[in-house]
Amino acid sequence: MQTPPSAYLPETFDPKLPIALIAGKGIYPMLVAKAAREAGVPVKLIAFEDETSAELVASFPDADRHTVRVGQVGRTLRLLAEFGAGYALMAGQVTPRRLFHGLQPDLKAAQILLSLKRRNAETIFGAVAKEIEALGIRLLDARAFLDDHLAAPGCMTGGRFPIDREYVDHGVHIARECARLDIGQGCVVRKGTVLAVEAFEGTDEMLRRAGSLKADDALFVKTVKARQDFRFDVPCFGMLTLETMRGSGIRAAALESKGVILLDRPAVLEKARSWGIALLGFG
Repeated sequence: MQTPPSAYLPETFDPKLPIALIAGKGIYPMLVAKAAREAGVPVKLIAFEDETSAELVASFPDADRHTVRVGQVGRTLRLLAEFGAGYALMAGQVTPRRLFHGLQPDLKAAQILLSLKRRNAETIFGAVAKEIEALGIRLLDARAFLDDHLAAPGCMTGGRFPIDREYVDHGVHIARECARLDIGQGCVVRKGTVLAVEAFEGTDEMLRRAGSLKADDALFVKTVKARQDFRFDVPCFGMLTLETMRGSGIRAAALESKGVILLDRPAVLEKARSWGIALLGFG
């Protein structure tokens, strides 16, 4: 049996079956599409109106792409069937507020929302995942094809990491407790003091808040949940977050290895080095 082109694909992965890429915003789905194509896997696209990159949409022939509105779950499921997809892969964020404000759900989405006791990104996408797999379509780990872009153990930017180990361990503990309590998956600490934790506002707003305090020797930590569902929830660290760290005066970040994706890792590491920002992978 041929080895799958990614460690995050199932052993039974059939590279001849199409993957339907359900693409949100940003570079993440673009990296997935590029890597899957290079592996010789056929890729179809379901894009979200006003979310998915126009560049990514344009890279697919008309017959291999469709655009839906956020909330059109029923139409998305029908398109997956029409594509004859063997697999689906969710990549890229949908603007969080659109899941709660101004959402125009179709009948299937309304049924899902009414069935949920708790409505957050995890429960909503978890319910959608069940609907996809009920069609006989395998929803893939969203790290698939991006093995080379994951955080790796050690100081990825080279040299000695500037934060003492005891303070890194403290930050990792706080981040993991926040993740366990479903508050968020990131925090900023400084010499044993918690400056900020991530919640619904997202990583970049948290970093700005932390930067308004005493940011020298501050450390940003990004982790994963103990039972992270990597089919639709992969923590990411990209150029925008790096720019926000720089603007906030935060010069060090610890990212969970094999759990956090560096969006275009070579470019992120190069820019981090040029800005004097140290990036550590921890396990």
